[in-house]
Amino acid sequence: MITGLSALAGLVAVALGAFGAHALAEGFDEKASGWWETATLYLLVHAALATALSATDSAKFGLAVAVLLAGAALFAATLYAMALGAPRWFGAITPIGGLGMLVGWAMIAWTAFRA
Repeated sequence: MITGLSALAGLVAVALGAFGAHALAEGFDEKASGWWETATLYLLVHAALATALSATDSAKFGLAVAVLLAGAALFAATLYAMALGAPRWFGAITPIGGLGMLVGWAMIAWTAFRA
């Protein structure tokens, strides 16, 4: 399940990255373009890590990968939303996703060092 979700996150990141580069590039201001690029980069990197870890040992890293993916998805979603014109207060939600990514990384490290 986690492997499928992480692969789906990777697919979404690539698709939205391409969409932003081709369909939205003309109408974006510099700040919105930066949000879009950051969201795509973070989502793709975390999806790749989650896919690798869940394929390696999903029982061992399952919860950590789930937290990592949830954080990346929330982080990216709020940046994508703001780039598309959502209210700036969405930016207050973005750090919650960042915290989820940090907690996921910490859980991965903890699990690896305990092994």
